[in-house]
Amino acid sequence: MGLNDSSPGAMRNGRGLSDQWAESVVVRPRTTERHITVHKRLVLGFALSILTLIIVTAVAVVLSVRFEECGGRDRDGMTGELGSRGSSGSGKMNGSRGERMGERGDEEAAQPWRNSRLPGSLRPRHYDLRLAVYMDNFTFSGDVSIELECVNATRFIVLHSDRSGSGRLVNRPGGGAMRIHRHFPFPANQMYVVVLHRELKPMRLYRLNITFDAAIEDELLGFFRSSYTLQREKRYLAVTQFSPIHARKAFPCFDEPIYKATFSLTLRHDPQYTSLSNMPVESSTLADEDGWVTNHFARTPRMSTYYLAWAVCNFTYKETQTDSGVTIRLYARPDAISSGAGDYALHITKRLLGFYQDYFKVQYSLPKLDLLAVPKHPYAAMENWGLSVFVEQKILLDAEVSSSSYQMELTMVVVHEICHQWFGDLVTPVWWEDVWLKEGFAHFFEYVGTDFLFPKWNMEKQRFLTDVLHEVMLLDGLSSSHPISQEVQQATDIDRVFDWIAYKKVSAELVFIQKDTSQIHMYSNAARDDLWNKLSQAMRSEGRDINIGEMMDRWTLQMGYPIITISKNQSEQVPTHYITVTQEHFLYGEEVRNNNSLQWQVPLTVALGNASTVCSESLIWVNNKTETHRIGEMDDNTWLLGNINQTGYFRVNYDLQNWKLLIQQLHNNPQIISVGNRAGLIDDAFNLARAGYLPQGVSLQLIGYLPEETSFLPWHAASRALYQLDKLLDRTDEYSLFSDYVLKQVASRYHQIGWPTNGPSNEGSNVLQASYQTEELQRELIMLACSFGNKQCHRQAVVYISDWISSNKNRIPPNIRDIVYCTGVSLMDEDVWEFIWMKFHSSTAVSEKKILLEALTCSDNTFLLNRLLNLSLTSDLVPEQDVIDVIIHVGRNPQGRNLAWKYFRDKWDVLNARYGEALFMNSKLIGGVTEFLNTEKELSELKEFIQSSGVGAGPALPRALEIVEGNVRWHRLHRRQFYQWLRKPPALG
Repeated sequence: MGLNDSSPGAMRNGRGLSDQWAESVVVRPRTTERHITVHKRLVLGFALSILTLIIVTAVAVVLSVRFEECGGRDRDGMTGELGSRGSSGSGKMNGSRGERMGERGDEEAAQPWRNSRLPGSLRPRHYDLRLAVYMDNFTFSGDVSIELECVNATRFIVLHSDRSGSGRLVNRPGGGAMRIHRHFPFPANQMYVVVLHRELKPMRLYRLNITFDAAIEDELLGFFRSSYTLQREKRYLAVTQFSPIHARKAFPCFDEPIYKATFSLTLRHDPQYTSLSNMPVESSTLADEDGWVTNHFARTPRMSTYYLAWAVCNFTYKETQTDSGVTIRLYARPDAISSGAGDYALHITKRLLGFYQDYFKVQYSLPKLDLLAVPKHPYAAMENWGLSVFVEQKILLDAEVSSSSYQMELTMVVVHEICHQWFGDLVTPVWWEDVWLKEGFAHFFEYVGTDFLFPKWNMEKQRFLTDVLHEVMLLDGLSSSHPISQEVQQATDIDRVFDWIAYKKVSAELVFIQKDTSQIHMYSNAARDDLWNKLSQAMRSEGRDINIGEMMDRWTLQMGYPIITISKNQSEQVPTHYITVTQEHFLYGEEVRNNNSLQWQVPLTVALGNASTVCSESLIWVNNKTETHRIGEMDDNTWLLGNINQTGYFRVNYDLQNWKLLIQQLHNNPQIISVGNRAGLIDDAFNLARAGYLPQGVSLQLIGYLPEETSFLPWHAASRALYQLDKLLDRTDEYSLFSDYVLKQVASRYHQIGWPTNGPSNEGSNVLQASYQTEELQRELIMLACSFGNKQCHRQAVVYISDWISSNKNRIPPNIRDIVYCTGVSLMDEDVWEFIWMKFHSSTAVSEKKILLEALTCSDNTFLLNRLLNLSLTSDLVPEQDVIDVIIHVGRNPQGRNLAWKYFRDKWDVLNARYGEALFMNSKLIGGVTEFLNTEKELSELKEFIQSSGVGAGPALPRALEIVEGNVRWHRLHRRQFYQWLRKPPALG
C-alpha cells in the first residue's frame, strides 16, 4: 500500500504532527525514503570552520547523517571533546590529506556491512523510541534516538533496518552537521550503513537520531495488524513480534541479542484504543488539537531488541496481584473477558510467578506482567518481558466445552512463557547458536511448573517421556538432524536453531538444574560454558570431580544419540554375571550407518529381574564402542533392563533372547517393570524395528500384553507408534490385517473403561478432576477404537452427532468431542459436514472452533476436502495461522493425502510468501504434508518439487526428503515381513 508523504510537519489524514514529531528528519524502513541526521555539540574553537562546512555542504550535497555527542564521557566518567585536535583517538584525523584518505580507503575496503553480524565497534546503551500509530490506514511514524558507546574507533555506523530505502542530507538550523562520506542500505544483510568523514572515538558516548515511516503490515512479523469481529463489527489491533530478527522491520536498531540496552517508549494514537508495552504507563497526555492520547512508558531494564514489544488495541482486561505486589492483567476481546475465558490463565500465572521466584531465588523484575490474547500470531506465544503475547487458542479457556488435553496444552504454554521471564528475558543467549539455553530450560520447566500446579497429572515423571523424549528422538534419529548448539552465520540460518532439537532434546538432557544460574547472569547474556561451569562447581561441592563441560559437549556439539546394546556374555571363559555393552550412532536410514565415529559418555543404569522381582539398579559409564561390565549373577531366566525409568537420552537394544524374556514378563506380570520402562520398551521396540535393528515381529508381539495394561503412559506410547505405522499402511491392500490386530489389543480394555458421562464435570473444569490419568486413558482407548474401525465406537459417535443435529443441544462430553466430530464427519453424509461447517462459524469458544475445523478434514468426500482447502487459503473464513493445520489434517486423511500434496505444490509460492519468514510455520507445513508420503511416485514428485522450489525453505525440505525415503525403504525392506507376522503370529513361549 502507498504511504503518505512524510516530510517534517506534513499532514497525515488531515492531522498535523506536534512539534516534537515534526522537527525530525524522515527515514522509511520499508519502500520509503530515509533521512538520517547526525549532529555534535558545537565546539567554540571550530565554529567558523563548521559554519563554512554547513554552507558548502548545503550547496553541494544531498545526503547527510546527524549526530549528537552525549557528553563525551569516557569509561571513568570523564568528559572529553570529540573534535579537539590533540584528543585521544584522533590521530588519524590530524595527518595530511593524503594520509587520511589512504587510511579511509583501507578501512572502507574492509566493508564490515558485508559480514552477517554487526561489527561491534558501537554498542547501544539506550533507545528513546517515539511512535504515532494510525489504525485507520495502518501506518505508523516515529523517531528513535539511540545512545551509543564507541568501543573501537570507527568511521562506520552499521545497524539493522529491514527493506531500507534511500535518503537525503538535511541540515537542521542551529545544529552542527558532521560531514559524511556516504550512507546506504545493504539489503543482503538487512543493514544500513553510514560512512563518516571523521572517526568516532573510543570510550565516548554519542546519540544517533533517526525518523521513519512504515506500514502496519498484514503479515505475522514485525509490527503487524490483526482483526476480530464483535457484534458483527470488524475491529482491528496492531501488535509486535520481533523474535528473532524482526525488530528491524519496525525501527532501525542493533538487532542482535548481545546488544542489550534500555528502552523508553512513547506511543501516540487515537483515544479509542489502548496501548501496551513491556513497562507500565508512566504518564499520559491528551493533545488539544486532535484529542489523541500520548502514553509514555517507563524505562525498561537492559534487554535485547527482540524482547521489546507494544500493542495498540481496544481490548478489555481482568487483573490480579501477587503477594509481592506485581500486577497481572489479561487483555483479550471484550466478549472473551466478559465470558471468563481468561480467568484460568490469569489464575495459574499468579501461582507461577510465586513458584518461579521461590525456585530460582530471584524476584520477578518488573512491576507488572500483561498477558495479551491476539486472534493472529505466528507462534503459540511470545515471552516479551512484561508483555507476553499469546494466540487465543493457547490462553483462552471455556471450561464448559474444552477437553482436558486442550487445557493441559494451554497450561504448558503459559508455564513455558512465564519461565521465560527468567530464562530468556533475564538471562539471554549471547548469540542464536545457544538459543537452546533458554528454550531448553523453558521446555523442561513446562513439566516442572505444571507438576507444581497439578501434581496429580504427574507430568514431570511420566508425560515428559512420551511428549518430549519419544517425540524428539524421532527427529534426532535422522541423518539430517543437527547438534543442539550449531553455528549460525546468516539471518536465514536462524530458523534452523528454533526447532524441536533446541526445545525438546535439551530438556531431555537437563537432569540437573542449578537454581542460581539466573543470578549469575542477571540482565546479561549467557553461553553454554557458563552453564557447564556452574554444574561442574555443583558437582565438586558434592565431592564429585566431574567435568560436565567435557561430558556434555558430546551431547550438545554432536548430532543424534546412541543406541546402547546390552547382552549377557555367555562365553565359557567369562562368568555369567558379566554383560557386554556396545554403543553406536542410532539412525533410521540403514544405508547411512557407515559413519560410526561418533561416541558419547553414557550414564547407563541397568537392572536384573526375573518373574517375581527386580534387583537394585547399577550405574555404568559407557565411554567406548564396546565394553564389558560386571553387574551381578544371572541365569537363563534372568532378564536385563537398561535405562531405568528412561532418564537417559538413548535407545536400548538387547539380544533376542532377552527381548523374549522381557515380553514374557510383560504378558505374565507387567507391574514388575515400572510404568516408565513399559512405555520406553514399547517406544524403543517399534523404532528399532522401523530402523531395521530388530525383526518386525518383536514390537508387535510386545504390545500383545496391552489388554492387561491399566496405565495411561504405555498406552500413549503404543498409540503414537501405531499411528505412525497406520499412516504407512493405510493405503495398502492388506491394511485390515494391521487394523484388526490393533483392535484385538484395544477391545477388552476399551469395553471395560467405556465412555465418559455427558456434560462437564461438577467442578466446571475437567482439568481439576482427580481422575485425570483415568480420563486420559479413556480418551486414548476411544480414539484408538474409533480410528481403527471398532463398530461399537462408530455407532456411539453417530448417535452423539445425530442427537446434536436433531436437538440442537451438544451433549457430547468435551473430552472426546474431537474424536466424535471426526468420526461422525467421516461416516455420515454431506449434511453433517455442512452442519459442522456452520457450527465452526457460529462458535465463539476458540477451543471448540479448533476441533470443529479439524473435523471438517475427516470427510471421505474429496469434493468437500477440495472445497475446504480452497476456502482456507483464498478467503478470510479460516484464521491465517489455522490454514496450515487444515492442509496437514487433509493430508493425514487417506482420502485427502493426494489432494493435500497436490494443493501444497500448486500453492507453494503463496504459502511460502505468507509463512516463509515465520519460524516453525513453514517447517511444520512441509513436514506435515510430506511425512506420510510413502510411494516411489510420491518420492519422485518430492525430489522434483525440491529441485524446482526448494530454495528458501531451510532444512525442512531435506528432512522431508529423508523421511519419505525412509518410508519408501521400509515398504521395500520390511512390509512383507511385517504382514507375514500378522498373518500368522507365533505363540508366546
